[in-house]
Amino acid sequence: MQGFFIPAAPALQHTAGTLVPSMATRATPLSPDARRASIIAATLPLLRAYGPTVTTAQIAFAAGVAEGTLFRAFPDKDALIQATIQSAFDPALAEQQLAAIDRSGSLREQLVAAVEILKSRVEQVWQLISAFNLPMPPKRPPNGDVHTDKGIRDQLEALFVPHAAELRVDPNYAMRVMRSLAFAGTHPRISDNQPFTANEIVTILLEGIGRHDEEL
Repeated sequence: MQGFFIPAAPALQHTAGTLVPSMATRATPLSPDARRASIIAATLPLLRAYGPTVTTAQIAFAAGVAEGTLFRAFPDKDALIQATIQSAFDPALAEQQLAAIDRSGSLREQLVAAVEILKSRVEQVWQLISAFNLPMPPKRPPNGDVHTDKGIRDQLEALFVPHAAELRVDPNYAMRVMRSLAFAGTHPRISDNQPFTANEIVTILLEGIGRHDEEL
């Protein structure tokens, strides 16, 4: 005989000496800005995977909200997609990641960590450009703000400054070469779909590709 399903009893708590069902504590509601940010964070990997064909049902599921919540945070699906694309081009996250690199490591270790961050940014941005056929650079957002990567350049140059005595060029020049190598070595078209690893890029940067005198 098939058994019956017996639901679990609700948790009990004491109230004025009487046991009564305990209500689950509701999570603190997010502010509108925090809600928008959480939805954008959930949408970004879906845009990279599905491009314009992503559905609001997929986004709502990934964000852990009802579809109606999406449209209380954004006017429509297009507005959500545009906000997510703009967030992907925002250099703030990369700046924070670069600033968090452990400065106690060797120059090579710090540069490998930095190139990993640059590669991740290039891959993410390129996937969106390809999926949505975006112009380069992307259109300026309606509020007139435009993202620049000056903060990224400053963080990268700061990695070289304490090690200037180890370099044959000044830190700014070294930073520019590393950025160029990271971009070219990650971009699928420039690298012929054979992207270089962060370690390979740093090796080329620090040691070059020519034979050293002792190897000749």
